[in-house]
Amino acid sequence: MSATRPLSLSTRESLLVTPEEVNSWASGSYVPLDATWLMPAANRNPHQEFEKKRIPNARYFDLDKVASQHPLGLPHMMPDSQTFAGACESLGIDRGTRLVFYDTHGVFSSPRALFTFKAFGHEEAVVLNGGLPRWEVEGHPLETEPPSAPWKATYKPLPELDESVIRSYEQIIGNTHFATDDKAGELLLDARSRERYSGEAQEPRPGLPAGHIPNSLSLPFSNLLESHLDKSPSYTTMLPVARLRAAVEAALGPYTEDVLTGKRSLVNTCGSGMTAAIVWLALQELGVKSALYDESWTGYALRKESPVATGSD
Repeated sequence: MSATRPLSLSTRESLLVTPEEVNSWASGSYVPLDATWLMPAANRNPHQEFEKKRIPNARYFDLDKVASQHPLGLPHMMPDSQTFAGACESLGIDRGTRLVFYDTHGVFSSPRALFTFKAFGHEEAVVLNGGLPRWEVEGHPLETEPPSAPWKATYKPLPELDESVIRSYEQIIGNTHFATDDKAGELLLDARSRERYSGEAQEPRPGLPAGHIPNSLSLPFSNLLESHLDKSPSYTTMLPVARLRAAVEAALGPYTEDVLTGKRSLVNTCGSGMTAAIVWLALQELGVKSALYDESWTGYALRKESPVATGSD
């Protein structure tokens, strides 16, 4: 690797919090939001699971329900301003509400919910590192009775989506021929497994070709997480900062210095825009800003005209 110095660290506060930190906050000073999302093959209903067990006073944030309609029928796409504000109001959230996102994996879909709120300028929001399983393992209180209906709120003024953190298909196509050129182009980080990236493994969504967007780089989201299989229930957490930095540098390789000096910006992609947000959150922890290709591989590969690359390079 040709980089001469490591990725710098941000001086601002982390977007990750521990159960112990959250449990020390005054009751009523924050709202927990269960943002659990599961692949269809999981054959589970996260909303029903939420109703049976959750962090006290939590509400359920449905990433598929709070989404815009897409011409290709893609799920959990970024909502428009009115839809986003309406979802917040129905959950009793106003612009100043302090939010703690969590999921039942540990760290999986909660970063996508955080990304959504940050993209609309909601500053007071973090992710519970380890999610509901870690909360339970560490002995913090749970609610198991049916949840009460949240009060209504007003989310005003109407927020505006920060378009600079989202990339469209047209922008991705316009960038693919230049992403590894020495003079121009954004670098695209693919959060799917290396087997899916290389084309060795078939896509879980029927009918999609295997492979990756030309000139993108592989950074499996699992490389950024630590599994705690010795716990019951088990869960994942984000790696400590030093290990995050090493994983990101390994993926960027000779482009690390370009990212540091601002010559290259980063865009994250995955299968459907979900786990790309894990990479986004990891980069945020390192003080590196990045964007997200919302359609990701599903939207890209559904278009028959899209060029597809295979192999590990």
